[in-house]
Amino acid sequence: MASKCEICCEIVIAILIPPLGVCFRHGCCTVEFFICLLLTILGYIPGIIYALYTILFVDREQARGDYYHPLS
Repeated sequence: MASKCEICCEIVIAILIPPLGVCFRHGCCTVEFFICLLLTILGYIPGIIYALYTILFVDREQARGDYYHPLS
């Protein structure tokens, strides 16, 4: 489980450089990273929205079953 400070830093980085924030959270060779990279290339705002979504709502340690849930 990530600390509150770690999540806040990832959010700030995701606003400045969306793929980098996703890379810190999920790794650089993940589907989330490549989707964020593509969205950032196509438009900066969609990249930010997706990066914030993946940082806040996608748990990296969860198995494929129940993959999406809010972090608490």
